[in-house]
Amino acid sequence: MVDHQHSAIAQVDMINATSKLQIEAAEVRSTNRPNWSSYLRSELIPQDEYNFIVAYESARTKAERDEVLNRDKNNTVKCIIGLINDVAKDVLIRYVLTVLDDMLQEDKTRVELFHAYAKKQKRTIWSWFQGLLSRQDNFIVNQISSIFAKFACFGSTLMEGKELSYYINTLKEGIRNSNNDYINTSVRCLQMLLRTDEYRREFVKSDGIACIMSALSGKTNFQLQYQLTFCVWCLTFNGDIAARVQNSGIIQVLGDILSECSKEKVIRIILATFRNILEKIEDREIVREAALQMVQCKTLKALELMDAKKFDDPDFQEDIEFLSERLHTSVQDLSSFDEYCTELRSGRLIWSPVHKSEKFWRENAQRFNEKNFELVKILIRILDTSSDALVLCVAAHDIGEYVRHYPRGKNILEQYGGKQSVMKLLSAEDPNVRYHALLAVQKLMVHNWEYLGKQLDVEKNEKTAVPAS
Repeated sequence: MVDHQHSAIAQVDMINATSKLQIEAAEVRSTNRPNWSSYLRSELIPQDEYNFIVAYESARTKAERDEVLNRDKNNTVKCIIGLINDVAKDVLIRYVLTVLDDMLQEDKTRVELFHAYAKKQKRTIWSWFQGLLSRQDNFIVNQISSIFAKFACFGSTLMEGKELSYYINTLKEGIRNSNNDYINTSVRCLQMLLRTDEYRREFVKSDGIACIMSALSGKTNFQLQYQLTFCVWCLTFNGDIAARVQNSGIIQVLGDILSECSKEKVIRIILATFRNILEKIEDREIVREAALQMVQCKTLKALELMDAKKFDDPDFQEDIEFLSERLHTSVQDLSSFDEYCTELRSGRLIWSPVHKSEKFWRENAQRFNEKNFELVKILIRILDTSSDALVLCVAAHDIGEYVRHYPRGKNILEQYGGKQSVMKLLSAEDPNVRYHALLAVQKLMVHNWEYLGKQLDVEKNEKTAVPAS
């Protein structure tokens, strides 16, 4: 579960934004109450289901509702399952699901009634409702999804195996679909799940981090930014997962949001996430890389602006001070090569001083061969995939400088397809990209000329050499 740290964040009411699902649920409650007598007369529902639902609706207080639910616990669950599954009409399913959701929201312990009944039947409670996740009616799909999250999180029985995998994939589809009117509900369900470590691991296993990354990178309002970042925050309570988050590009995306956002709750959850990443990861090298990423995306500047404001909340203020201290320390230890690596791995190349520094290239060109030519491969990948003219200019320049300062650089570049990548940019639309690609190609050619000159000298010496007597 989520640690006690930052209890104010952990206790935030996750239903504080009016979502489409809530608006529709309110309409269902007020206008869609079924005529149970006609359902009974038409024999669409049996007598016991009629008796139960009429008694439950008539209860005015929580105590009275508890009395109805606990009168015959097995019958209660059997009736609710029957009301949802036995009458195929959408209007009835919408209503009963709303009643069930309200029932669980009012008292979390009520989920145990359902789990206990399912265990007696040697099934899981989710198995009765799985088909509703693929209905055509979006309200039904999202209302049952919300109920699934409550069953999975409010009780002692965990969702597992194929059911969990299917449910997580359903949520991911909802989050990926930018036209999904119920996206806040999909993310809210995920917020609930990711407080539990078993669910975190399954979510990450299904490439969930990339799903959140994609959604955060798109156009989102501040409420959705908050909810998605809350999901990342929950993930970072697991140190192994926090290390994967660090390597996903999410720090850069959150850094961008931090520098542009004025909503305190969004700022607060981003800082709490950054703090978790620095505290929960055990590998010191990964922590250092994470801190450098935060520095590179201008987090220190954002922290300075916040520190000047002085917030009343002690947790928030403590996060600001913690991060400021840790990031300043990482800057003091920062070499120009560390700075370059962080910038390159972020994929956000700019004309920072290291690129134009003769001293930097003279001292560090050979280090580009470390970790199986990792930096060279990143530069080539940027040339192949980036559509940003500035990034392409800087990457082409750096390829040229690597070749110029490392004698075997041209061979390495050809081995990994880098020469073709540079050549392709000679026909780029942007004139600056074409110019820097041309300079890089010239540096590649100069090596050819130097090599050719040396070969000619060798041949000339061989021909004119006088044989020893």
